[in-house]
Amino acid sequence: MDSIIKGVLLVAFVIICVLLVLLVLVQDQDNSGMGGLLGGGNSAAFGSHSASVLTKATVVFVVLFFVVTFAIAKILPSKADSTDADMRAAAESTGAVIQETLPQASDGKWWDDSAKAEEAESPEKAE
Repeated sequence: MDSIIKGVLLVAFVIICVLLVLLVLVQDQDNSGMGGLLGGGNSAAFGSHSASVLTKATVVFVVLFFVVTFAIAKILPSKADSTDADMRAAAESTGAVIQETLPQASDGKWWDDSAKAEEAESPEKAE
C-alpha cells in the first residue's frame, strides 16, 4: 500500500511539473515577470479572460507542486534513515550489539594522533 502511494505521488509530481512549465511558457511576456503573475493583465491572445484563467491555473499548479513536494518529502524516507533502520532491525532480530562508529573526542591535535598511529603500525621505525 505504501509503495502505491509513493508511485502515485511521484507520477503526480512529474505531471504537475510538466504542466507548470507549459503554463509558464504559454503566458504572455507583457505581464512583467512574477509581478504580472499575481497582478494579472489583459491579454487577447486566448480570449478576453485568458490572462486571468492562465494566472489562476498557474497559481493552482504552484500550490499543487508545493503540496506534492512536501508530501513526497514526508512519506519517502531518506536512504540513510532506511539503511540505519534496516541495520538496527536486523541487529535486534539476531541479538547482536550495535556499536556506534563515531570518532572519539580528542584534544583537536589530529596531527599528533596520526603520528602516534604511524608509530604504532611500524615498530621498526621507532628503533
